[in-house]
Amino acid sequence: MKKLLAILLAGMMTAAVFAGCGGGGDNSGGGGNNSGGGENADLIDPSWPDASLFGDEDNITLKVWAPDKAVSLVKKQVEAFKSHYSDKKFASIEVIAQGESDAATLIVNDPEKAADVFGFPSDQLNKLKDAQVLTQVAPAMSATVKAMNAEKTVQAATFDDTLLAFPETNDNGYYLVYDNSVVTADDAKTLEGVLAACKKAGKTFVMDCGNGFYSCVFAFTGGAEIDGFEEDGVTQKFVDYDEDTVIKTLMAFAQLMKDYKGTYVSQDPANISTGFKNGKVGAGVDGTWNSAPDKEALGDKFGAAKLPTIKVGDEDKQLVSLFGYKYIGVNSHTKFPRSAQIMAYYLAGQECQEQRAKEIGWGPSNTEAQKTVADDPILAAVSEQSANAVPQVNIAGTFWTSMGTLGSEMYKDSWKPGDEKATKTLWEKTVANVRDE
Repeated sequence: MKKLLAILLAGMMTAAVFAGCGGGGDNSGGGGNNSGGGENADLIDPSWPDASLFGDEDNITLKVWAPDKAVSLVKKQVEAFKSHYSDKKFASIEVIAQGESDAATLIVNDPEKAADVFGFPSDQLNKLKDAQVLTQVAPAMSATVKAMNAEKTVQAATFDDTLLAFPETNDNGYYLVYDNSVVTADDAKTLEGVLAACKKAGKTFVMDCGNGFYSCVFAFTGGAEIDGFEEDGVTQKFVDYDEDTVIKTLMAFAQLMKDYKGTYVSQDPANISTGFKNGKVGAGVDGTWNSAPDKEALGDKFGAAKLPTIKVGDEDKQLVSLFGYKYIGVNSHTKFPRSAQIMAYYLAGQECQEQRAKEIGWGPSNTEAQKTVADDPILAAVSEQSANAVPQVNIAGTFWTSMGTLGSEMYKDSWKPGDEKATKTLWEKTVANVRDE
């Protein structure tokens, strides 16, 4: 009964925000529907919603969670927010350091004491949604948010045509990093080119084949897609793929591992920067979180690009990765739903995204803000790769080990990449393990 009451309360508070933020009789914000994303919806300022959306809220108290790295900047942004809306009375806007990895757990466990506005990674979306602690983006704002942000960041946070959070970044993924004295920009376009260049220079190419976060590239590149959970809410399912294409793609990857044995090395990406420093690594698949040591190790020789293509039969297939995003959410238990929505919109808006990109290196999801970092090789690379990626949202625990096992088997010296029957058996076993059958 308590759980039911909590869900009903959250739903009522969400409905109140949707009903109240339209700024007039048309609660859709011009879109004519609850998603606020209709083609005819009115767009608003990409950073500063009209003050009328505060309604009659005053003497406002808000708590904002931000990760350690962003606290100082968010505090400055909050001061700018208060100055911009100087006609409103803010009793308190408190910015508190809180790691994003724990945000969902803390809010779900005690939403009344949690922040009104908070940042979180995309893989926590389902947990927050299922606990009914997210206020869906108000219709008056939704159309603009959808129009101004990268399509996949919007899609990942959209459920039943309703946007549940404000996109904040588009950079939580991996890309090709390389020593440009070994691998040229043209080499970097194809996996075959990268491997040939590394082998010629006596360097290695590092990709962690035993880690499902990276080795899922083999299946995704073949066209396999994941779609939600089975009815038990725990196990994953693959949908909409041609098994023959997946198998041929797996065989192509395995063949390169075999052909470039000693060059194609499966290691933890943490070893890439060390390898650059000691001259043993020529290129690797690494994440944005390791970009600082990679850049330090390579200096002027630093190169970055989206993941390359691989030749499968007569086709050059783009490598498809797993990609995560960051969002700003509004707690459905906030006592100031209008103000919290405006604060979240502002913090996720174009101006704040540009500031974060410049000051702390976060890759924007806002498409206009992305233009300001076009010269940053890392952010440009991950932004381009994000268009060739599967959103990291609905991922079951069974997925990771199964994908890691798939890559480990293909990488083994004993594996025969030309054995189509064995590859088919391995794939079918992988699918069954992901489903926990």
